[in-house]
Amino acid sequence: MKKDSKTVSRKLNFGAGPAMLPEEVLMQVSEAVRDYAGTGMSILELPHRGKYFRDILDEAASLVRSLCAIDSSYHVLWIPGGRLQFAMIPQNFMLPDVPAGYIDSGHWSAQAISYAQLYGMTEVLASSQEKQYHQLPIWPDTHHKNLSYLHFTTNNTVEGTQWKEDPQTSVPLIADMSSDIFSCTRDFSRYSFFYAVAQKNIGAAGITLAVVHDDLLKRTIQKLPPILSYQAYVQHKSVVNTPPVFAIYTALLMLRWTSRQTLKQIDLQNEEKAKMLYAEIERNTLFYTQVEDEASRSRMNICFRGINPQVEHNFPTFCAAYDITGISGHRSVGGFRVSLYNAIPIQAVKTLIEAMKDFETEFLNKKS
Repeated sequence: MKKDSKTVSRKLNFGAGPAMLPEEVLMQVSEAVRDYAGTGMSILELPHRGKYFRDILDEAASLVRSLCAIDSSYHVLWIPGGRLQFAMIPQNFMLPDVPAGYIDSGHWSAQAISYAQLYGMTEVLASSQEKQYHQLPIWPDTHHKNLSYLHFTTNNTVEGTQWKEDPQTSVPLIADMSSDIFSCTRDFSRYSFFYAVAQKNIGAAGITLAVVHDDLLKRTIQKLPPILSYQAYVQHKSVVNTPPVFAIYTALLMLRWTSRQTLKQIDLQNEEKAKMLYAEIERNTLFYTQVEDEASRSRMNICFRGINPQVEHNFPTFCAAYDITGISGHRSVGGFRVSLYNAIPIQAVKTLIEAMKDFETEFLNKKS
């Protein structure tokens, strides 16, 4: 509903990241900033080698294993930074004279490939670059390939495409799940390593969740500085240096919230949100999606265009009256991008659809 000019309310943040957080998580975070669990200390002051933080790490690991239905053969790590994983993965897991396989499906997978090429043999097994990443490439047959590992990005935030099924492969499977982890049900046991930056479905920016299986971890042969070694992070329980305690605590709160919702319910809600918005884009005469292949369309990042520059220029300003923000497309592609992460309620999507309909009516009336 369009807001009254005097109304002050929380924005409906559809940004790709940092993303909207649930109200209850924000309340818990704000309380912990003043006093964490009755300790008389702020979460910002909490010792990173003390009992309270160890308890945070232990609970977070337990929740990740529960959500992913994985056992203790998987190690749950928290590593500062985001794109650092693009470099750490080949440094830790690329075998001598054995190429690493990559699927090129978008902006971030292309960056991961460019990092890997700095460290050794890198083979691009499939790519949709020639189609401007407007659809997913065909998954390659890897059953007879000799690869150090196979890396792919489950959801492409810039282009709005998503792998919804867990692929099958005979080589260690590594997945960048940064923008869709815990947004749908997956068979996490198929993966030797998966990771996700914590600014979308896992909380505040500044930390990355990395989950590695024992079998892959033991295969590491290259000597690395501890700050770049997954073995060191396992050995030191993620405390290789001073970790971002606040970001990890916020991630814990999001893991608790996610567990209460259940992945099954979140999956159903995200499917409903995406279905509603795609239906309006296809109905509305002012917008269109470039991802024509429905099987490739992302449920997390809905990317679409306006029919002309005037629509693309005016629509974000029009949405401000509805307290809607964060809908501009990535700077490299333009257009619009609506991110439907887990914390986005269905009512927020309905408000956006209302704004799209009202904008269409006003725009066409001015034209007539």
